[in-house]
Amino acid sequence: MPLHWSDLPAGILEPLRRGTVIPAHPLALDASRRLDPVHQRALTRYYLDAGAGGLAVGVHSTQFAIREAGLYEPVLELAARTAREWARRPVVMIAGLAGGTAQACAEAQVALAHGYHAGLLSLAAMKGASIDQLVEHCAAVARVVPLVGFYLQTAVGGIALPVQFWQRFAGIDNVVAIKMAPFDRYRTLDVVRGVVAARAEERIALYTGNDDHIVLDLLAPFVVRRGDETVTVRIRGGLLGHWSVWTRGAVALFERIRAAAEAGRVEDDLLALDSRVTDCNSAFFDVAHGYAGCIPGCHEVLRRQGLLAGTWCLDPAETLSPGQAAEIDRVCREHADLSDDAFVAAHLARWLAP
Repeated sequence: MPLHWSDLPAGILEPLRRGTVIPAHPLALDASRRLDPVHQRALTRYYLDAGAGGLAVGVHSTQFAIREAGLYEPVLELAARTAREWARRPVVMIAGLAGGTAQACAEAQVALAHGYHAGLLSLAAMKGASIDQLVEHCAAVARVVPLVGFYLQTAVGGIALPVQFWQRFAGIDNVVAIKMAPFDRYRTLDVVRGVVAARAEERIALYTGNDDHIVLDLLAPFVVRRGDETVTVRIRGGLLGHWSVWTRGAVALFERIRAAAEAGRVEDDLLALDSRVTDCNSAFFDVAHGYAGCIPGCHEVLRRQGLLAGTWCLDPAETLSPGQAAEIDRVCREHADLSDDAFVAAHLARWLAP
């Protein structure tokens, strides 16, 4: 049965719109590249105990190839079941949706069957489509499930989406949020302008997916003109692959940023965290090699903490890049205060337990 955002419980819709921390959930594999349910479940438990307000599963960080590997539904089901059993509070569950219209709608049905509240819609498969075709595709999926728009950076398969697309996308009634992850300030502004032009800034929550600019995305308001009116818009939360690691620290940082923004007082040391977090991201996401090691880089941080058994990806060629481990060593040393190693060590055995 289709789901509309107005049917979502207040305990889900309110935090989603106010803004929260939503890690992009990685995929735990064993050495044979089969699903490792023990570590997969441990990751979900970790994110929930770290204070995340939601989880995004079946997204880029979970590896789009889970579909061809027959793991899409098992991974979504395991995360949803673990969240229900482990958390004693509402958790916003977002499922990644991909492919053409038929596939995306079918995945939306799978997500709804397992209790997900919204779908993060990747348009990577729609390369070459016109704006009309893209909007028609999005509207069709939105008739099944509330949508979170997704501006995926082109370096990892996304397509360029102009402001005209975002205005029309924001006009779709069942859109609840947009994850902006083009890693580009101009394209990020295109999304904001499109939402404001559609007069949807109150209905649609903006989330940063710009892992290279997290702190300032959350701190700095956007000011956009709409005719004679000046509209101020803020990014409310983060749906980030970067937040799949050191998540306890990410939650603390998010709460500090929100308090500063609400108080209208931003200290220099908070502003300085933007460059420090971005420096960490440069190593985790393997910027030096065009993001080739972005998924195994996050896996490596989790492996060192014991949350993953290894860095294996579905594609055997997807490994740490040359020199990436040394860069991770450096940022772990220089930014140790941003990590949550002690928190993980204190709870790891409980998360790994049956």
